[in-house]
Amino acid sequence: MKNALFVCVENSCRSQIAEAFANMYGQTVIKAYSSGSHPSGKIHPKAIKAMQQAGYDLSVHASKGLDDIPDIEYDLVVTMGCGDQCPVVRAKARQDWDFPDPKNLNLKKFAEVRDLICTKVQDLIKKI
Repeated sequence: MKNALFVCVENSCRSQIAEAFANMYGQTVIKAYSSGSHPSGKIHPKAIKAMQQAGYDLSVHASKGLDDIPDIEYDLVVTMGCGDQCPVVRAKARQDWDFPDPKNLNLKKFAEVRDLICTKVQDLIKKI
């Protein structure tokens, strides 16, 4: 089982969505975590609604900082278009997925970003 960490700034939208999809679709091959470099302390309501539409209850998640995740060497750290380098996170591999922050988008556009993240996560799982 591979450990993957998804990181964005607030850990309220993109990284939470990626963690959710990784745990939904890759539960036998990947253990997913998410974190933020400057966590907001809450999951964005649009993220909760968008993931409800995808069949996942994101309301049970919490916005976390880098100090709140396991102190392990991750197989993969994925930054979510925010340029975070996460120097304190040990990782065997790193990727940056350049997704726009959807928090100020309408729900339809937010869902489009959610779907892009889903596709990218599913592609990642296929390569594991």
